[in-house]
Amino acid sequence: MAKYLMLGKYSQEAIKGIAPERTKKAVEAIEKSGGKVNLMYALLGPYDLALIIDFPGNSEAMKAAVAITKLSGIGFTTSPAVTVEEFDKMTG
Repeated sequence: MAKYLMLGKYSQEAIKGIAPERTKKAVEAIEKSGGKVNLMYALLGPYDLALIIDFPGNSEAMKAAVAITKLSGIGFTTSPAVTVEEFDKMTG
C-alpha cells in the first residue's frame, strides 16, 4: 500500500458539523474505499487537518477524498507521499 497525505480545509458549514461521530464516519468511509488511517492531526495555518493514510492506489485515494468531502464539507488536497529515503533511492 502507498502512503498519501490528505490536507483538509474547513468550510464555514463544515465547522458547524465538527463532532467525534463525524470523524468516525470519515474513517469508515476511508476504510470502505480500501484505505487505512495511520495518523490524523488538527493544524493551525493554511490547512485545518492532516491525515496520513495508506491506500492501494490513486483511484482508492480519490474515491475516499470525494466520499469524505461529501460527508463533511471539508475540502481535501490529496498527494501521494514517499519517505525521503525512498525518494533518494528513486533519484540517486
